[in-house]
Amino acid sequence: MLIASADPLAFDPFTFITTMVVFVVVFVVLGVGVWPKILKGLNERDAKILHEIESAEAAREAAMAKQKEFELKLAAALEESDRMLREARASAVRVGDELRAKNESELAERARRASDEIENARRTAVAELEAHASSLAIAIAGRILEREISPTDQKRLVEQSLASMNASRT
Repeated sequence: MLIASADPLAFDPFTFITTMVVFVVVFVVLGVGVWPKILKGLNERDAKILHEIESAEAAREAAMAKQKEFELKLAAALEESDRMLREARASAVRVGDELRAKNESELAERARRASDEIENARRTAVAELEAHASSLAIAIAGRILEREISPTDQKRLVEQSLASMNASRT
C-alpha cells in the first residue's frame, strides 16, 4: 500500500503539540540542569584568568621597579667612579708636579697604580650592583615560576647577565 504524499505546508495539530511539548521539556531541562553549571564554570574560569592577569601585571610592575632601581644604582656607581677618576687624575697631576723634579719614573708608577685602583673599584662596584640586581631578578622570576632556582642555576644566570652587560657596553 502506498502512502499518499502529504502536503508539507499542511498543519497537523498533533505534530505541532508534540513538537512544542518536547521543545518546552528540553528547554526546561537545559535551563534548570545544564546552563547554570556551564555558566558557573565559565564564571570561575573568567575569575581565574583575571586573577592570573592581575598577578602577572603585579610581577611585571615589580620587575620594572627593580630594574629602575638597578639602573639608578648603576648610574650612581658610574657617577661615583667618574668622580673618583677625576679626583685621582687631579691627585696624580698634583703629585706629578711635586715629584717631577725628584723622579719621573716614580710619577709614572703612581699614576698607573691610581688608575688601576680606580678601575678595580669601578669594576667591583658594577659587579656588586649587577650581582644584586641579578639575584633580585632571579628571586622575582622564581616566584613567578613558583619554583626554587638552585645556586648553580643562579650562578650561571648571574654570569650570563654579567657577560651580556659587558658585551652590550663594548
